Amino acid sequence: MKPSERFTQLTNQTGLFNIQSISNIPSIMQRGLLSNEKAKSIYHASIAMNEVQKRREIVKVPNGLRLHQYANLYFDPRNPMLSRKRDQNEEICILRFSRDVLDLKGVVVSDRNASSDYVAFYPPETGLEQIDFNLVYAQYWTDDDYYEQLRKKSIKCAEVLVPYMIPYDYVLGAAVISKDAAEKLKLTGFDREIYVKAGLFF
Repeated sequence: MKPSERFTQLTNQTGLFNIQSISNIPSIMQRGLLSNEKAKSIYHASIAMNEVQKRREIVKVPNGLRLHQYANLYFDPRNPMLSRKRDQNEEICILRFSRDVLDLKGVVVSDRNASSDYVAFYPPETGLEQIDFNLVYAQYWTDDDYYEQLRKKSIKCAEVLVPYMIPYDYVLGAAVISKDAAEKLKLTGFDREIYVKAGLFF
């Protein structure tokens, strides 16, 4: 069974996600979703948090590349990163990618945020079994126990890491918070389905 099929069997989900500035869509349509390292060479609007990027910069995937050499997707976009970006809701979209990304060569999955101290990395063939998808897809990650909340928060951000770039062909559509944001996205030339899903945002 392909990893993409096993993913759906385990989760009943079919999409993988990237939180993106609407202004970057023309570049993604032309070049694909680039790794942090590749994106540095072209003009783009970054919504990444500097302190997180500094941590990610020094991480190397065992038997793989440096973390910044991977393009990354989330299993669930309604996560702590999206929550931190709520003041930019009108300027961002959530790109939905085909599950078939999991079948690409060299893909790695992480069982939590890829820059976490306790992260483990796996090939999709074995790694999907190691991810706590009940916590990944849980509506909330809060907990009365501070350390348990940190653990849940990190697992909520489990990732799919693809070497260097993900071709635009794998993009299925995008979600936005409002009709105004949908109009902004249309004006970029985005040619996939656009969903207005205010409830997906914070």
